[in-house]
Amino acid sequence: MIGFLRGLILHRQPPHLLIDVHGVGYEVEAPMSTFYDLPDTGAEVLLYTHLVVREDAHILFGFGTETERRLFRALIRVNGVGPRLALTILSGVSVDSFVRCVRDSDTAALTRLPGIGKKTAERLMVEMRDRLDEAAGNTASVMGKMNPREEALSALVSLGYKPQEASHMLQAIQETGISSEEIIRRALQNAARGG
Repeated sequence: MIGFLRGLILHRQPPHLLIDVHGVGYEVEAPMSTFYDLPDTGAEVLLYTHLVVREDAHILFGFGTETERRLFRALIRVNGVGPRLALTILSGVSVDSFVRCVRDSDTAALTRLPGIGKKTAERLMVEMRDRLDEAAGNTASVMGKMNPREEALSALVSLGYKPQEASHMLQAIQETGISSEEIIRRALQNAARGG
């Protein structure tokens, strides 16, 4: 398995790259998220790679970050999502945005990406929810980027409330500076009282 490439960019035409690694030219396909951060042609680049072996081809995919590669690997394990569609997803949303979509069950955001219909978006929600650790490095780092209200919203959605219901439950709690656990406790108490 080829884990990464470090070499000079000889040619770039999205989604294709040609990387010279000590006189060997590697053809690599990369998402637009990687292209945005690439240096100019002739400069050195380091890409984390994933090799897909098919009957008719060996295709090397390259990513600017390890996190992008992890998400790509998690996506291609979803039923009905192949490498091309995974590349489309990574080209259309950042890793953080994708994690947020799954966490908030925001299928509408995913259906705006080319090639993703309602059924595929719903399948992604279901199958990727358990893989967020794998896809984003670890849940703690993702959760660490959220404020307590966002964490509470995510927790309520994971408990089975629809995002709109969960948001409504949180509107009654205006106090700031309290933990996500306290916000969740109060929201559930209010819901149990019918308020």
